[in-house]
Amino acid sequence: MLTLGRSFKGERNHGYTIHDAAVMCALLTLAVCAEPPTEQIEAVEKAIKVARANGASTYVPGEYAKIARALSRLKKEVTDQDGKLDLFRDYGKVEQLAVTAKSEAERLKTGAIKKKEEAKAAALQAKQVAQKALTATPALVAKVPTGKDRTSLESIKADAESLQSSLNQVQMTIDTVDYPTVYTKAEAIHEKSQAVYREVEAALARIGEGRPSAAKKTK
Repeated sequence: MLTLGRSFKGERNHGYTIHDAAVMCALLTLAVCAEPPTEQIEAVEKAIKVARANGASTYVPGEYAKIARALSRLKKEVTDQDGKLDLFRDYGKVEQLAVTAKSEAERLKTGAIKKKEEAKAAALQAKQVAQKALTATPALVAKVPTGKDRTSLESIKADAESLQSSLNQVQMTIDTVDYPTVYTKAEAIHEKSQAVYREVEAALARIGEGRPSAAKKTK
């Protein structure tokens, strides 16, 4: 009884004190509570998926790659902590990384939506320019007299028909909401239609018709 009384006063009993026991209990309690912040991690993954669904990987690829790396670091930190003894696990850094990553993913989504709208406007404008340029070419081809420079004329007509087919494909691409591809294809059609237009003018010059005054090249 005397020994027990002394141990409550802070004296050692078999090498331990009441204070030591309290500290050990507290540490064990923390160890039991040291669990990875699963909900926070899932929230980050969801935010990244939403950003991707809004075109982040297409319209802001650099920033999307950055947030993807942040998620990888977060998961690595979880793995590192999981590999430690229960007593030494600390998921505080994981929680900090999760908060930052979620905020960045949400910002990324907003930026992607803005870039997507800008790309859409640019793509539709490029398509209109290509359509206008392509429309002018058949009218000029019709001015070439039948029977003159037929080989060149047929080749030019084939190019014009091919461009029209390409323009139809551009419309199909618009329907898939792939605006960067729409812009690239429309620009290519515009450039090619200008080249075809110049070929028609050259053909007319070769057969003595001269440069048609009524035809104006679309810029």
